[in-house]
Amino acid sequence: MSQSVERALGILPLLAKGPAGLGAVAQELGVHKSTALRLLRTLHEHGFVYRLPDGRYRLGAQLFALAAEAVENLDVREVAHPHLVELNRATGHTVHLALHQDDEVVYIDKVDSRYPVRMYSRIGRPVPLTVAAVAKLLLADLPEPERRALAHRIDYPRYTARSTPDAAAFLRELDLVREQGWATDFGGHEESINCLGAPVHGPDGRVAAALSLSAPGVVVTAEGLLALLPQVLCAADSISREYSGSGSAPVRKDVP
Repeated sequence: MSQSVERALGILPLLAKGPAGLGAVAQELGVHKSTALRLLRTLHEHGFVYRLPDGRYRLGAQLFALAAEAVENLDVREVAHPHLVELNRATGHTVHLALHQDDEVVYIDKVDSRYPVRMYSRIGRPVPLTVAAVAKLLLADLPEPERRALAHRIDYPRYTARSTPDAAAFLRELDLVREQGWATDFGGHEESINCLGAPVHGPDGRVAAALSLSAPGVVVTAEGLLALLPQVLCAADSISREYSGSGSAPVRKDVP
């Protein structure tokens, strides 16, 4: 990288903290004021910084426009897929990624298990809202009025004896998911299938997607799957950091 480009880029993190004058910029870069001024003028011409009436500089609108466009065009599936593959490689179990669309939660990616017993889930198909771990994670992040309205609007099929029976029970479970930051489905949809899920956060801090690790009970018990929760959370946090451009992971409750 050329020295001029490196110095110009060095101005942006400084201005991200707030407006700064020419002297502060020069001091931060370790250059003469004339050099700092030349760099600031170039950035100003391209809209990356803006000169305030008091002579200080702040980040410009063009920088925010480019960032917004980059986020809008970022595909969470593309970002997540290598992490799904790695989680599958490390555990051997089926890994899903899902999104919330209108009143449906839909699988958008899947990495199959390595053992002969396969799950019949399909990319593009909606998941059962009231029992699936990924659905609980995505719906738990809705604002409370939307969450309550949805809970009272949807049906509650009794897939198994462990299925969520009604809106009151569903809302209690969503509250728990919001508090702990992860979700389970231990035989709620299919008696023989256990599932563990974690949220993927977007640039705005909201839950943008959810991933899950699923396995038949004959392969691993619910307790055995729950022991893999740290790996599931780690995968979700890695995707969140890459997708949101953040260097920090969300704060969670202690895992069991």
